[in-house]
Amino acid sequence: MNIKKTARSALAALLVLTLASPLVAAVAAVPVQTADPAVRAEAAAQGQYNTVRVNGAAMREDPMVTYVNGVVYVAARPVAQALDPMVQTIWDGKTAVLVHWGLVDLTATPGMNYVVANERYLYVPNLVTAQNGAVMLPLEVVCKVFDATLVCQPDGTFDLTTGSGALAHGGQFYNSDDLYWLSHIINAESGNQPLSGKIAVGNVILNRVKDSRFPSTIKGVIYQKNQFTPVSNGAINKTPNAESVLAAKLVLDGAVSLDNVLWFNRAGLRCWAANHRTFVATIGGHSFYA
Repeated sequence: MNIKKTARSALAALLVLTLASPLVAAVAAVPVQTADPAVRAEAAAQGQYNTVRVNGAAMREDPMVTYVNGVVYVAARPVAQALDPMVQTIWDGKTAVLVHWGLVDLTATPGMNYVVANERYLYVPNLVTAQNGAVMLPLEVVCKVFDATLVCQPDGTFDLTTGSGALAHGGQFYNSDDLYWLSHIINAESGNQPLSGKIAVGNVILNRVKDSRFPSTIKGVIYQKNQFTPVSNGAINKTPNAESVLAAKLVLDGAVSLDNVLWFNRAGLRCWAANHRTFVATIGGHSFYA
């Protein structure tokens, strides 16, 4: 996206993330487990929040550490600004933009299951959420966007160490051939399936690339003899829909719907995989096997 255009078109009185908005208020509450209240109370009294440390220093603004289905979430703005004080925040009533001009931009919309950063697409399976007027993201996602190292300490604190300041741009990160073939096979096999199903198909392809029993490239896996029907019937050549391209980018950036899957077929089909491999899950119209 063009961040400068977004900033120019925004109203002069745009709200920062710490302010409540109609959208934030409307987002369904997510069950969360807050950090130890006693620890947070002491941190507030001292003006330091030791649950998150950046380069060894405790944050001076509450990172609002919570847990969503076991995943550590934090308020995006204060953690981003602790990692990079030059980060500015824009809220247009729907979407948050955190930007250090010329270095990094992060766009996050409550209710969506991915964020966009430097034209990279990062999966958020538990959704971007909102809490007490703040946009909440997985701590790992924030660290990835700002190229910070994350260490989870045994006492429940999180040590962040700054790196280059930003993840590589999508134009540098995505290999054009890999993106082309992965989006095409995802579309041909699961173009009408939910996003999680598209990601699972992509997981099968990348898992095969990593497995010595299969070819070592995405195109090689797709064109391995007698493996994928779209290759033989020509469907592989159809232009992928937008969500298939999105799914391919998410997968190339580490999105996982199902671990260790190597085969899939139409759900209910009595096939070789169904008879010989371990069933993992069914997503939409496909069953997946390890």
